[in-house]
Amino acid sequence: MSDHRYYFRTDEAGAKRGLDLLDSFFEDEGLPVATMEIDEEKGLWEVSIYVPGDPDDALKTRIADCLSGDFPKAEIELEVFGDTDWIAKSLEGLTPVRAGRFLVHGAHDRDAVRTHDLAIELEAGQAFGTGHHGTTAGCLEMIEMVMRASTGGPAGAGPVLDLGTGSGVLAIAAARLGPVRVLATDIDPVATRVARENVRHNHVAEQIRCVTATGFHSTAFGQAGPFGLIIANILARPLMRMAPDIRRHLAPGGSVILSGILASQRWQVLAAYNTQGMRHVKTLWRNGWVTIHLK
Repeated sequence: MSDHRYYFRTDEAGAKRGLDLLDSFFEDEGLPVATMEIDEEKGLWEVSIYVPGDPDDALKTRIADCLSGDFPKAEIELEVFGDTDWIAKSLEGLTPVRAGRFLVHGAHDRDAVRTHDLAIELEAGQAFGTGHHGTTAGCLEMIEMVMRASTGGPAGAGPVLDLGTGSGVLAIAAARLGPVRVLATDIDPVATRVARENVRHNHVAEQIRCVTATGFHSTAFGQAGPFGLIIANILARPLMRMAPDIRRHLAPGGSVILSGILASQRWQVLAAYNTQGMRHVKTLWRNGWVTIHLK
């Protein structure tokens, strides 16, 4: 069997419309739909629907029928992923990572966990975020600082939104610190699947909901927010574009933690959020990357 996706290309407005159409049409079948910008200069986007198993011409026809009213000339293309085991990349050989009280480790390093550590165990996974990258480690440190300084301590920091959750490590970290509700989202359904497995493995599934969502188009954001803490470890340019949406979904007095930002991009990101009436609180620097706390 081969997981695959059907997709078509359009502009940004078309991507939003295509997402709404396919998401509504295939909602009962649980097929993830996602959009992604593939060429910023040309304004080109892809709308994808991800399907387990082998390709099915009947499903492709149904997708075309769903889109025919708004996209009569859409070319529905197919990408087959092959018999790929998405959980095949082992963390063997990666040493445990400490960030504040957090220890991110694999099963082979359980003996590295100390009595007072907040341990997060991650195994094989395609999604980004093992704690070894400077952005992830910086976010872990900042999450602990921000949540512990919150009124009422960590329990008063929620609800929490983890945008671009990847492996789910940051969502798990927030849940380990206190009894908060966490919405963890990613545009990649594979990442969402990996995050969900890691959440279960770390026994915080009752606190964390993992959702495949593009931008802020999903109803999940309105249902779970407004958020006392928003964490987004993505890249500088999309973080700047999302500044108005992030501000809109932030609860009064809430905090935002941003990373995936090169040190040279720091002022541009700060300017985008200052425009939204947010102020800089603290910056952590790690290996040429920065993690920023704003309120």
